[in-house]
Amino acid sequence: MLRPGFSAAAVLLLLSMTLTVACARDHNGFDLTDSLVPADEIHLGGPARDGIPAIDSPKFLAATEADFLKGSDRVLGLVRNGEARAYPVSIMNWHEVVNDKVRGDSIAITYCPLCGTGVAFVSDRKDGGQRFGVSGLLYNSDVLLYDRETESLWSQLLMQAVAGPRSGERLAAVPLVHTSWVAWQTEHPETSVLSTETGYTRDYRRDPYVGYAGSADVYFPLSASSGRYHPKERVLGLEIDGLYKAYPFAELSRTQEAEINDSFAGRRLVVRFDQAAESARVFDENGRELASVTGFWFAWYAFHPSTEVFAADG
Repeated sequence: MLRPGFSAAAVLLLLSMTLTVACARDHNGFDLTDSLVPADEIHLGGPARDGIPAIDSPKFLAATEADFLKGSDRVLGLVRNGEARAYPVSIMNWHEVVNDKVRGDSIAITYCPLCGTGVAFVSDRKDGGQRFGVSGLLYNSDVLLYDRETESLWSQLLMQAVAGPRSGERLAAVPLVHTSWVAWQTEHPETSVLSTETGYTRDYRRDPYVGYAGSADVYFPLSASSGRYHPKERVLGLEIDGLYKAYPFAELSRTQEAEINDSFAGRRLVVRFDQAAESARVFDENGRELASVTGFWFAWYAFHPSTEVFAADG
């Protein structure tokens, strides 16, 4: 029974506030004791644990059947064991994780809409691979994943467990290309495409982050920031032996070259930039593609403030 003077709406508001405080106190139920990053810099993103549901049983279509995609739509492209797959960003925006298996390899495709970062991880665990969920927590505005086996928290951009039983362990990233659908389909006409039949009811035609990429707004606190570029300037980020380098698309476009030769961390590299597809990739001197990250400048810098930066003028 409601106390006099209290409406049902007021009670619901109080309950909501209480739940919010409780979630803030327990960080969606995750234990941050001995976290490798400052616990007070881990923030609730809004949804509860698994409020953004990972896709555990992905279905795929042939490229010719993916009529929901336009040529300019963004996809994350993967080639593994000779098989090409495309994961539309319009789907990843709503799920952030696809726990996939590609010809026997367990692969986690991850995407953080706030940082614009897609990273693919391969599992070498003997138990057949780990499955990740979305914790509802953020560090440096970037998604914190959790593995369902131990409930350890994993930073997508640190590529490392930062809390829980597996704290300190690292994930092995594999090349994942952030590009346009037309560019990916042209390069890999045999590609399969993640289907909108995900098992969840979502309007994949609607962008829940419309306008975000063009604004200077960053919604959550950062441990480091730089005004050198627009916060949402896209960069190709590369790590070699603990050293970091960013290739801003604004700089790559100024070279007016499709291939840029560079040296970094004692390695000779070739960066291939497709301005029309708004895509960049990096290869070693033997033509082998290296794992890299395409994302927003603010996110790369927050995690790697000591990063080197490629400049077109040298």
